[in-house]
Amino acid sequence: MPTQPIQTTPHPRSISGPVNPSMMTDMYEYTMLDATLQDGTANRDCVFEVFTRHLPEGRRYGVVAGIGRLLDELEAFHPSEDDLRFLADRHIVSKETITWLENYHFNGTIRGYREGEAYFPNSPILQVEGTFGECTLLETLILSILNYDSAVAAAASRMTSAAKNRPCMDMGGRRTNEWAAVAAARASIVGGFKGTANLLAAQLYGLTAIGTAAHCFTLVHDSERAAFESQIAALGRNTTLLVDTYNIEEAVRTAVEVAGPELGGVRIDSGDLAALAQRVRNQLDALGAVNTKITVTNDLDEYAIAALQTAPVDSYGVGTQLVTGSGAPTCAMVYKLTERMGAHGAMEPVAKKSKDKATVPGRKLAFRSYEYSLASCEHVIAGNAQALADFAPGEGWKDLLVDYVDHGQIDNQWRGHDAIMNARDYHAQALSELPITAQSLMRGDPVIPTETTVLPQ
Repeated sequence: MPTQPIQTTPHPRSISGPVNPSMMTDMYEYTMLDATLQDGTANRDCVFEVFTRHLPEGRRYGVVAGIGRLLDELEAFHPSEDDLRFLADRHIVSKETITWLENYHFNGTIRGYREGEAYFPNSPILQVEGTFGECTLLETLILSILNYDSAVAAAASRMTSAAKNRPCMDMGGRRTNEWAAVAAARASIVGGFKGTANLLAAQLYGLTAIGTAAHCFTLVHDSERAAFESQIAALGRNTTLLVDTYNIEEAVRTAVEVAGPELGGVRIDSGDLAALAQRVRNQLDALGAVNTKITVTNDLDEYAIAALQTAPVDSYGVGTQLVTGSGAPTCAMVYKLTERMGAHGAMEPVAKKSKDKATVPGRKLAFRSYEYSLASCEHVIAGNAQALADFAPGEGWKDLLVDYVDHGQIDNQWRGHDAIMNARDYHAQALSELPITAQSLMRGDPVIPTETTVLPQ
């Protein structure tokens, strides 16, 4: 039975627990910092960009998620004395760099797509501006959060689209790392889910918590009836009873006998879910429990949910496929330097020319154009600061970038419970503005093209 959302502080702590997020990184970020502090380039102003060269195979759109979580971790990104001692003892960085890290705080600026926004190949999802030293340390943290959370949110979005307004609930905590479970619960809400079985996620983010009993609860009792009587005594008649431990037809009959027609719901966790849901619905109606809801679980994904559209199912519980991105557990996002201060003090665009990994130089603007109220194209505009300031977007183009951090100051409107709910609502609106083929489960190309324009310098 769902609980009421738990009230939390506006800005929950990092979910990393006792682990400092400044150590949730790759060693080369610290060795690069050390070398650039020694040669003087660590203080060069830079612009880094997060983007993906392609969507997961066959996907029509991606979903930005994890921004609020990133901001929480960013606030806590300060190496502790133990962290600095580890870096020194392992000779990862020099004494001079240890001194520099003692006062580390990100003082740069971060802009990007809104949480819940749809994105496409080469969309400048996040832009991080500051000195090379302070920006390079954030690479792994940023990518690990955005890659995973966005993958889960995209899977959740596809599942909720397939569910056609029937609520989906996160039950994936036992199928992933304990901290990933908390992140997945949050990201699932951005993608349209209504609640989570994970109590820490519910506590941290004020989410609706769901859950009643598992098969072991029935098995520990001397009879199924005794188990149902115990659960109803503890949780009330509005609870949801699990009816497939033994014989479903007998369990449904017993459930209604024990709880009466006011029984809140039944859950089916095995077998041919569509056929069983139809039989259970007919049986419940015949027993007078016409308002009793049917929830189905059992390793669901968006395809299984779509196959249940005509079945009398009221809600879905999703586990493994949610927390693994339904076959796409990462988004292949990368963090690349696109602009830096040159030797003469002017900002200069930079780019890789590697085969199949070339990047577009310069900082970016991003817009979306529309035709008959439907998105028709993603426009990425690259250039230097002056060229971008002078650029005039097309009529009706939507500016996709918002400010998250301004010279080290985090904008707290993007954090906490309300930010998650706003991101969920924003995603629903953004999805409704895409061509209807975005919601197709058939493999295909991105639903709108991305056009990149490099302005004259």
